[in-house]
Amino acid sequence: MIPFFKIDERIEKAADSALEKCKNEFEAINEITEFNQLKVQKAFIEHGISESHFIPSTGYGYGDRGRDTLDKVWATVLCAEDALVRHNFVSGTHTLTTALFGVLRPGDNMLCVTGTPYDTIHGVIGISGEGMGSLKDFGVNYSEVALKDGRPDLAAIKEAVNDETTMVYIQRSRGYELRPSLTVEDIQEIVSAVKTKNEKVIVMVDNCYGEFVEKREPLEVGADLIAGSMIKNAGGGIARTGGYIAGRADLVEKCSYRLTTPGLGKEVGASLGMNREMYMGLFYAPHTVGEALKSAVFIAALFEGFGYNVTPKYNEKRADIVQCLGLENEKSLVAFCQGIQSGSPIDSYLLPEPWDMPGYDSKVVMAAGAFTLGSSIELSADAPIRDPYYAWIQGGLNFHSAKICALLAAQHMLDEGILKGVNDGI
Repeated sequence: MIPFFKIDERIEKAADSALEKCKNEFEAINEITEFNQLKVQKAFIEHGISESHFIPSTGYGYGDRGRDTLDKVWATVLCAEDALVRHNFVSGTHTLTTALFGVLRPGDNMLCVTGTPYDTIHGVIGISGEGMGSLKDFGVNYSEVALKDGRPDLAAIKEAVNDETTMVYIQRSRGYELRPSLTVEDIQEIVSAVKTKNEKVIVMVDNCYGEFVEKREPLEVGADLIAGSMIKNAGGGIARTGGYIAGRADLVEKCSYRLTTPGLGKEVGASLGMNREMYMGLFYAPHTVGEALKSAVFIAALFEGFGYNVTPKYNEKRADIVQCLGLENEKSLVAFCQGIQSGSPIDSYLLPEPWDMPGYDSKVVMAAGAFTLGSSIELSADAPIRDPYYAWIQGGLNFHSAKICALLAAQHMLDEGILKGVNDGI
């Protein structure tokens, strides 16, 4: 029996069966977690991190030793020439936007090779939101290569890249798509195809949700620039805000000019006491990502056992922390999210309902009871209310708390009379 929570015996048995299935996957996750934890720990030791790096700066932030060394630690961890890690990146989209505007100029040509990117970046590129100050408004040309059967079309990518291509943009995670997320090996194949056609092309990777999922990061296989959010994998559930950009030193410098001002770049920006959390977040990140991966694997095994479609399956190789769950209709989708919310440590009493969320073209339902508002490394489940009614689940600061949320989601669906495999007597 599960203490503290009332869970139907049939769901408990299904959970035990799912855990048994996941043993090999959990062992593999532990191996990757240990590798990445040691990599991070070595970087801290190499750069001599001490209490003095946590001292806050104010005003212009000149000579902020902790801020500048944090950049170096991140550069070491990501195998980058340089990094720009700041608490004043307000979101992953802001971080990506800073990178794009930092390195692209009027007349440049940006080519996205992983289909249409995530919804919130549409206004940045100029796919939507005319007149808002997008890249398109500033004369940057955009085109994309569609996916082929959900995978990057290497032949079409080679055909699309030419001497006029300035940047190739890769979105590692699936976004609100059912296509597989990209492994580092997949990214390596794209980089090879691109650089064969034009070695001067800047290859940029949206690395959100992918950090520390594998032993390698995109910069290690030829990417020139990557960016991500501190309230996803990179912050370990401790950083309260922020983002990072890493890669070639000349490109990172241009991004720093966009973040602050030309000529000053990384030299300014007060840390305001945020350094301690930024360091701690990085230190905890490999372990926290491992817990999130275990949570995703378990949810896949559990709900596949009930008869739902899941992607990836519990025993498939993972490239990010995102788990997709096909719930077949709006009622089941909303009930699932409500069940997840009921087990959240924060705002468990709230009942998520679909709403018109800014940046999206359909109503969205979101379960997100997090210590940090909007944190995607803490367990959350969200979905656009549209066919085929999949929930996108990510995060889990620790596996055991995420596990009970999954069981409560199943229980809520059972109580509503809509849980497959139980309500139908299977």
